[in-house]
Amino acid sequence: MPRVSRSPRNSIKDRPRRLALVLRRQKGRLRGLTLISAAILVLFGLSSIVRAIAPASSLVGMRERFGSLAALAGFRVRNVIILGRDHTPPALLRAALGVRPGDPTFGISLAAARERVESLAWVKSAVIERRLPGTIVVSLTERRPFAIWQNGGRFTVIDRLGDTVDESDFRAFRGLPLVVGPGAPQRAATLLDALARLPALQKRLAAAVRVGRLRWNLVFKNGTTLELPGGHAAEALQRFAELEARYGLLERPLAVVDMRLADRLVLRAWPEHPASPARQPSDPSG
Repeated sequence: MPRVSRSPRNSIKDRPRRLALVLRRQKGRLRGLTLISAAILVLFGLSSIVRAIAPASSLVGMRERFGSLAALAGFRVRNVIILGRDHTPPALLRAALGVRPGDPTFGISLAAARERVESLAWVKSAVIERRLPGTIVVSLTERRPFAIWQNGGRFTVIDRLGDTVDESDFRAFRGLPLVVGPGAPQRAATLLDALARLPALQKRLAAAVRVGRLRWNLVFKNGTTLELPGGHAAEALQRFAELEARYGLLERPLAVVDMRLADRLVLRAWPEHPASPARQPSDPSG
């Protein structure tokens, strides 16, 4: 009887491919992940329908259940990326965001997190997004410090709109212009923009004092006070810059330059022996 030759049991021909081995070993795990992923997709589709008819409390519960189910498939927060942060205190930002590593990625309300972050003084606006499977990205647009406001002995950093952005660390911004008095923050931008076009005066300014919420007095570093009119302050400031360039008014012993009336200029010199020095706005640099 002829002998049938067989290939060795462990020959190369009988060995399954490496990919087939991996798939065979991971078959049970992949089946479980597939089921979970399918359930996530179904819940995600249903959530858009339920959102339109369900009360907010139901949506919160659904988000929590959805997040927990997605977490089983590996959708957990592993990284939090912050973009655009310069001045916002990191501890306050983390507390407002309310996201920690290990939290379910889909269990986070992006709208609620954005609302909390935008309540921080330095934050003008925020965009918060998920990058699957486990990254939360926070993009901040911060308010830009514009001036320091002195009012009632307190110093506050304000932005261009006059909104408060910092009350605790104004000394870090002592290079900013100083505005003084009630109503000054809301009116500062127009005046300071006019001064920015006159750098020779701008660099000699000590403070801009709002008077009666109607007009400005400019106090220069040599002690001279320029009294501006309630209207057309920019034009009066331009005229003063021309007089200063021609006559060197800030080099003269002048206590007051009064430009409140459009048809006249009143100069008042320092007394020879003043009883007490004129009171100047406080120096925020301390």
